[in-house]
Amino acid sequence: MGEYSKALSSYERSLEIRKTALPPNHRGLAASYNNIASVYDDMSEYSKALSSYERSLEILKIALPSNHPDLAASYNNIAAVYSHMGEYSKALSFYERSLEIRKTALPPNHPDLADSYSNIAVVYSHLGEYSKALSSYERSLEIRKIALPPNHPNLADSYNNVAMAYNNMGEYSKALSLYERSLEIRKIALPSNHPNLAGSYNNIAMVYDKIGEYSKALSLYERSLEIRKIALPSNHPDLADSYINIAMVYDKMGEYSKALSSYERSLEIYKIALPPNHPNLAASYNNIAMVYSHMGEYSKALSSYERSLEIRKIALPPNHPDLAASYNNIAMAYENMGEYSKALSLCEKSLEIYKIALPPNHPSLALSYNNIAAVYSHMGEYSKALSSLERSLEIRKIALPPNHPDLATSYSNIASAYCKMGEYSKALLSLEMSLEVFKKSLPPMHPRLALVETNIEKIKKRLK
Repeated sequence: MGEYSKALSSYERSLEIRKTALPPNHRGLAASYNNIASVYDDMSEYSKALSSYERSLEILKIALPSNHPDLAASYNNIAAVYSHMGEYSKALSFYERSLEIRKTALPPNHPDLADSYSNIAVVYSHLGEYSKALSSYERSLEIRKIALPPNHPNLADSYNNVAMAYNNMGEYSKALSLYERSLEIRKIALPSNHPNLAGSYNNIAMVYDKIGEYSKALSLYERSLEIRKIALPSNHPDLADSYINIAMVYDKMGEYSKALSSYERSLEIYKIALPPNHPNLAASYNNIAMVYSHMGEYSKALSSYERSLEIRKIALPPNHPDLAASYNNIAMAYENMGEYSKALSLCEKSLEIYKIALPPNHPSLALSYNNIAAVYSHMGEYSKALSSLERSLEIRKIALPPNHPDLATSYSNIASAYCKMGEYSKALLSLEMSLEVFKKSLPPMHPRLALVETNIEKIKKRLK
């Protein structure tokens, strides 16, 4: 945190000197405002960052021709802040303005165009429009293949991004193949302990985590951490990210004390490295709460979830999706404690924010309806639960590829509702659909497959 304040102080001193020495619309002043904005952005003080970036843009509009590449960079920076604030439609608009200028000002295969397509893809990912994200990432990759040498690090970044899109779409074998291609390039292009190699091992681990191969995931996350320990300062935020990923695997393996220890180590680093109300601190408290919840310590979970929400209320705009996630998590804690009316109220609050912040068929909305259904189910209101689960499934059918594991989860949840209503033939049909999707999306030994197969056998016995 101290380094940010030092940087900010130096940039502000530089701005004061330039204000005295230069004309009021000199590009040097724009550069100063840009630098100050960059620090505020890193500190998650987004309104201050936005204000300084906009001041920089105003000067550049006067000082430069309308299609100058520096204007494109300015629009790009403003877009990035809007993205961090969760204002994705504004972010998309500014990224597209930046791209328009670059198309006019630069050759058709200039690397900056690739950067623009990549940035646009990131916003589409946040919006849950994964096919559009994939298309933009692939356009970026095409340009980089033409513009750059075959083992350039930016090509590795592109393969990594395309892999990420496939990962979001549940196409894990494609994601794994492309993450490995990215790693191959990085091994050639970069020193053996470069942080980007750690990023590659981390991403490959993430896919193994998704497909239930936890020992492989853990090994690769630990390899990533080893590199980061060598390459980075002892309290760098990326080290905290590594501890989080390791903790997530331990949590899924049921090793809750190890998970809690790793999450707490992550939180310690963030407290040193980041401002006190940085969103990553909120995420850390959220993760710790999740483990407490799995351990059955619901009051501790609730306390940590509420601490996370407090930070997000300070750090983020009132309709940011992460606030919705916080309300949802607190709702789940109340649900576990049997306080269903409180849980339902918070689930609905979460859904309201998601409806404002996200497109109508975003996967997070599907998750919200799913959580509302869980509360109704606990309250014994099975028809209401079923209605919410069917709404969740409708969204997932639109938002996700036909063999995404979340669709299988939806069918399983609907089957559970039918079981509670005594409609076993309908439950069986839903479970068979769930199994069909899981077989296409997950490895044959994944525990989810075994669970669905067991449930199918149980229902068949009931129907005899």
